[in-house]
Amino acid sequence: MWAYFGPAFVASVAYIDPGNFATNIEGGSRFGYRLLWVLLWSNAMAILIQYLSAKLGIVTGLTLPQNCRKHFSRPMTIFLWVAAEVSAIATDLAEFLGAALGLYLLVGPAMLAHGWTRTETMFAAALVSAVAVFLILALDLAGYQWLEWGIMAFVGVIGLCYGFEVFLVHPDWKLAAYRTLLPTLDPKQLHASLYVAVGMLGATVMPHVIYLHSALVQPRVQELKKQPMVVGSSRRRKYLRFELIDVLFAMNGAWLINSAMILMAAVAFSHLPNPVTTIEQAHETLGPLLGPVSAVIFAVALFCSGLSSSTVGVMAGQVIIEGFLDIKFSIFLRRLITVIPALIVIAVGLDPLKILIFSQVILSFTLPFALIPLLILTNRHSVMDTFVSARRTKIAGWVSVGIILTLNAVLLGQIAFGG
Repeated sequence: MWAYFGPAFVASVAYIDPGNFATNIEGGSRFGYRLLWVLLWSNAMAILIQYLSAKLGIVTGLTLPQNCRKHFSRPMTIFLWVAAEVSAIATDLAEFLGAALGLYLLVGPAMLAHGWTRTETMFAAALVSAVAVFLILALDLAGYQWLEWGIMAFVGVIGLCYGFEVFLVHPDWKLAAYRTLLPTLDPKQLHASLYVAVGMLGATVMPHVIYLHSALVQPRVQELKKQPMVVGSSRRRKYLRFELIDVLFAMNGAWLINSAMILMAAVAFSHLPNPVTTIEQAHETLGPLLGPVSAVIFAVALFCSGLSSSTVGVMAGQVIIEGFLDIKFSIFLRRLITVIPALIVIAVGLDPLKILIFSQVILSFTLPFALIPLLILTNRHSVMDTFVSARRTKIAGWVSVGIILTLNAVLLGQIAFGG
């Protein structure tokens, strides 16, 4: 079983990225435990979507972009590639900025005290983050499992950091369980709580990782093909069973970390006169409330989240361009190309948090172009043969997509009309 653990954990990083930090902190700070149920249902949909992506990759031996190129028309393939590239670039920009912000929170005060400006400090943090991501990507040169283990280590550190934060705040576990199971919005702030709930969902379901998961299973698919056939046994069904367990462990782990973020924010910030709505505010407020160690641990978790999710974003970008266009593209060149916009954003002094929010809006637009092709392909007998989705899976898939797209439309409408 351990040999099959890895792909879903790499994919799960997208569910605990800096965008999740921002939305979960705002949700817990403004509405306490009330929106915990959003994470539960978002996680259920994420499990289904990620398993379908992995299933497509295992059954066909091709990634989602490769399957799109094989089964859809050339104009449609180019259109899907453009949408996928936009989502990958927006995601990578947000993730990289999150890593730089995490490092800035750790070392920024010391550098500011020595006369550095905020922009100079952020730019230096971004350069260090860029080098760190290159080093993480280099793990793949030693074998795909080394990179998986590296990402899993980052997930473990984030989990430990938030476990410690929850230990410090002593949440009301009965109330937390009640709010997790019972879907409600704040009747006094219905519009605002809906806005935050949809933002939490938008930060959870990410298009780039849908493409990526179908590629992460490919090394093990190739290894399975080399194994001798066993009469009465299916190698692909065996792998699908293991991958389902991988998905359940990884996605539920990400759900627990996200829930811990809300619990921490609910206990530490909800009683304050003004809600804490940004990552920097949260870091500044934690020190006086829970001690300087808690603020440092928060920054470490953000830095690990940014580094690991930025790495995953680059990997997704490589899968997208190679799969849709049928070309070979160096992952290090991909990192170099996508890091330039982020450095420009920081160098000219733009607010990283505003860029982070803007990236979430872009992802809301591009999400359908990953979800709908995935469902179409996994529901086709000509693609999946005997592994085609069962009727209940088809229904669950389209219902999930309908909910996600409807809520994202609500979010975009609220943003457009100044909600």
